[in-house]
Amino acid sequence: MSYQALYRKWRPQSFEDVKGQDHIVKTLKNQIRLERVGHAYLFCGTRGTGKTSVAKIFAKAVNCMNPVEGSPCGECAMCRAIQNQASMNVIEIDAASNNGVDNIREIRDEVEYSPTEGRYKVYIIDEVHMLSIGAFNALLKTLEEPPEYVIFILATTEAHKIPVTILSRCQRYDFRRITIDTIVGRLKELVDKEVLDVEEKALRYIARAADGSMRDALSLLDQCVAFYLNERLTYDHVLDILGAVDTAVFSNLLRCIMARDVAGALKTVEEVVIQGRELSQFVSDFTWYLRNLMLVQSSEQMEEILDMSSENLAALKEEAGQIKQSALMRYIRIFSELTGQMRYSTQKRVLIELAVVKLCRPQMENNYESILNRLSILEEMMENGAVVNRSPTMQVQENQEEEIRESLPPAQAKDVDLVVSQWGKIISSLNASTMIMLKSALVSAGPDNQIILGFYEDMQKSYFDQEAHRTALEKAVSEHIDKQVRITTRLLENRRSEEGLFINPNKIHLENVEFIDEDQF
Repeated sequence: MSYQALYRKWRPQSFEDVKGQDHIVKTLKNQIRLERVGHAYLFCGTRGTGKTSVAKIFAKAVNCMNPVEGSPCGECAMCRAIQNQASMNVIEIDAASNNGVDNIREIRDEVEYSPTEGRYKVYIIDEVHMLSIGAFNALLKTLEEPPEYVIFILATTEAHKIPVTILSRCQRYDFRRITIDTIVGRLKELVDKEVLDVEEKALRYIARAADGSMRDALSLLDQCVAFYLNERLTYDHVLDILGAVDTAVFSNLLRCIMARDVAGALKTVEEVVIQGRELSQFVSDFTWYLRNLMLVQSSEQMEEILDMSSENLAALKEEAGQIKQSALMRYIRIFSELTGQMRYSTQKRVLIELAVVKLCRPQMENNYESILNRLSILEEMMENGAVVNRSPTMQVQENQEEEIRESLPPAQAKDVDLVVSQWGKIISSLNASTMIMLKSALVSAGPDNQIILGFYEDMQKSYFDQEAHRTALEKAVSEHIDKQVRITTRLLENRRSEEGLFINPNKIHLENVEFIDEDQF
């Protein structure tokens, strides 16, 4: 007998075999048990989540001669005929290749004939969203009022493409992505039945790579087992077969980036290339690694969301504590953009290397995230005693700011100095929306501990006129300058004389700063 792929060999044959879709299985079993079966169903969900399998089990259950609590017995003549695809009562149609009006008209003509055996004729139309508009229209009337012995089950991965007129005539069931733990549990069952020697860590990686699809997980397992036949399938073997990269490589790459070690980061990328890893998968996995770091930073209670061992989670928490959130968000943005760029590129390695250099050199970008990243680097280096040489451009800017300070009363000038000196830390402590609104803010001071924000855009002024936003900023400023302040706003017009009383704390030209070790920045 020829070899049968695992996903075909172990396709669920009863409701009890279906994993991860308990909400659907329970509903369908109750309908069959209570004889409340509908005439049209729509099964939606991503690939490999069990839509077609559940449809076939349902077809067996409604025709089973000896159903058990809504499930097919699997032993009667009808169950065996349907399982062996020898029953005339179950008609499977692939809408991707049979999507014309004539194909649906054939169905409409066939439903007039009652089943020769069993109770129901079940039409399973897979990828139903591929039907043409004419075909959908031809299906409408039959779908609305079919004979009592006909059941339609429509399956699709793209429910949004189905006309509302069809949706309104069906009971809709949404199949969820299957969790990693559920997939691992099923894989363990099948590995034992197949008498295979597979490391649990390898199964868990396969489950994660399957992205919620049981069928994909079985196909990946099949692929890995075939390569290492009669050997123990280990985690490292799976990485070799799938072209994946171990998280230790991601950790090493991130540490090089945080240290602004361009040579070390590029060497890590080169090692990945030499090992023959799939570069698109490498970018996707590293982005996912950064996402996990972001989640760990966001909350202490992430054990249930992050599927990993306590050892890996502890290492992730340690790494998350060493990187600022603004820098992490920038890393995620650059690699997310890279994912789209690589899709059609023939020079994937070059694109990855460019992205890595960008991460190490924030001065290559002029957007807001990069400026924050550069500010944090500058603050860190100054805290560590780095010497800063002021360029002529910076000196001119400082002279202008000094003139502004001299034009203010001493107490107010001192307040401005405090706010400007702490500006990077103030805005870093705020949420992303507030940070963006402060991007072009000018700062001055007034009497009675008043900090005045000047804006060119009314939208930005209005944002801080709202009490919640103003209060949050007042709190942040007060905490960082150790003085209770009151925030007020002013709308400025270009070249107005009153602008001479304002300082732009955001206008920090980091490219004009020269450090003792210039390569570090």
